[in-house]
Amino acid sequence: MSKAKERTSTPATNQVPPQHPMGPVAPPRISARRRRPGVIALSLALIAAGGAGVAVLLLQVGDRTPVVTVVRDVQVGQVLTEQDLGKAAVALDPAVKAVRADDLKSVLGKRAAVELRPGSLLSPSQVTKDSLVKPGEQLVPIGLKPDQVPATALVPGQKVQLVRVPAQGAASVESDAEKSDSAQETIAGRVVKASEAAPGTGIVVVDVATAATDGPKAAAWVSAGALRLVLDAPDGR
Repeated sequence: MSKAKERTSTPATNQVPPQHPMGPVAPPRISARRRRPGVIALSLALIAAGGAGVAVLLLQVGDRTPVVTVVRDVQVGQVLTEQDLGKAAVALDPAVKAVRADDLKSVLGKRAAVELRPGSLLSPSQVTKDSLVKPGEQLVPIGLKPDQVPATALVPGQKVQLVRVPAQGAASVESDAEKSDSAQETIAGRVVKASEAAPGTGIVVVDVATAATDGPKAAAWVSAGALRLVLDAPDGR
């Protein structure tokens, strides 16, 4: 046998053995999580609650009430006209008392019981059918200096006493008895309106309604600088 044949017949020691074809690979098994009914129920409840909250919010935004508004300044005692009032639809809190737009005509011709500002809602307590100066009364304007204005805000309807005091800087020829009597002399009144403090002077003008028989006397006290205003207790005593 020749050497060439020996070479072909001898198997090669470095030859890679043949690979057998691989079959289909099975996917790895993944254990399914155990479902928790409580968690699912809680999730559904939260979703439902969120939806209900959005629904309530939408209802509140859409639930608007037509009401009467003030469109320009109205002074105390002024008769209300259509030019003074307007209408608007607002989300109204049940605790807020406002005149409904359907009742606008019912307040026309009535008087403002308080000073009304533009942009505010009109409430039933802010209007009155009665004149602020009643029959048998007179209106006395009283100017109060800054040190005479009470710290408590003066509001319409508040009861006051007009007290006669000795005029400052004036020589008095009254007897002791007359001085005692004049010091105790008072006039009952009721605040109708109080102005803002005047720029520079700080003087506040208060309109006080008194009995017609007392009006001239109170005006004389004001002119002489011999009048002071005293607030009554809330119960009038």
